[in-house]
Amino acid sequence: MPLQNGSVTVTEFIIGGFDTTKRPIIAGMAVLITYILAVFANIVNILFIIYDKRLHKPMYLLICNLAVVDILYISSASPTMIGVLVAGVNTISYVSCFIQMFAFHLGGVMEMFALAVMAFDRLVAISYPFQYHSYLTNGRTLVLTYVLWLVACGFVAVFPATLIPLPHCHSTLKYTFCDYAAIMRTTCVDPNYYFNLVSIIIFFLSFFTFFFICLTYIGIIYFVKLSSNNDKKKMGSTCLSHLIVVTCYYCALFILVVLTRLGVERNGLLIGTIFVPSLVNPFVYCFRTKEIKYKILKIFKRS
Repeated sequence: MPLQNGSVTVTEFIIGGFDTTKRPIIAGMAVLITYILAVFANIVNILFIIYDKRLHKPMYLLICNLAVVDILYISSASPTMIGVLVAGVNTISYVSCFIQMFAFHLGGVMEMFALAVMAFDRLVAISYPFQYHSYLTNGRTLVLTYVLWLVACGFVAVFPATLIPLPHCHSTLKYTFCDYAAIMRTTCVDPNYYFNLVSIIIFFLSFFTFFFICLTYIGIIYFVKLSSNNDKKKMGSTCLSHLIVVTCYYCALFILVVLTRLGVERNGLLIGTIFVPSLVNPFVYCFRTKEIKYKILKIFKRS
């Protein structure tokens, strides 16, 4: 990994991913509206679950955790993109860029973990309906969630740990915000080793979580087959919301990986992997979860 000549001291990075955007204001307003909708919808879910004691159950705590993850995920990148497109502020400080990178990748890893643990919750609920509340208590759910956040932070800490010691040859990011690939391409080293290291971590996490979710649904299908028709409808209804959000996240992720390898522009695909799950997830749980949907309809009827 030989160094190139001309390393520089970087105090701020220049966001160059939108330099070829023809109508930045329109694109920025679209990002702003999507961001506001996603954050608002996730906050509504969180507030409903917090303030209604009847929803203080493992499943709703996991929905609340997913909403927190979605807010982190979309907030890690959106303000920077909005600032560049709408306000024309195309610089970000060195420290802020690394914080944004950490938050973005932490949101992506936690999205996988959150969906995996929600699949496990559905498996326990369907396999052991009478023992469910003794197996998965609120306390155990909170401890499990806390552990997953710590594990995710441990994995993501590898990203800044490998980048910070490296010298930089320029300060212009080719992408639309600070992620690992964008910062790595400003360094003076051969990036292949570092990209391979991170690719192994991401592949391991995505494959493990997706495989775990598939295994849980194999178990769910097995128990559904043994159930009566009425129970099958109830089980299908409880799993459909989770299947929708899993499909949105992993389809977007797999499309990003495949099309990027085929040479398709990465920026638009990366933005899609952030916005699609963060926007779809809260609306799915608002309209597919009976208790939350009932509360929303009740509020509209009163008004």
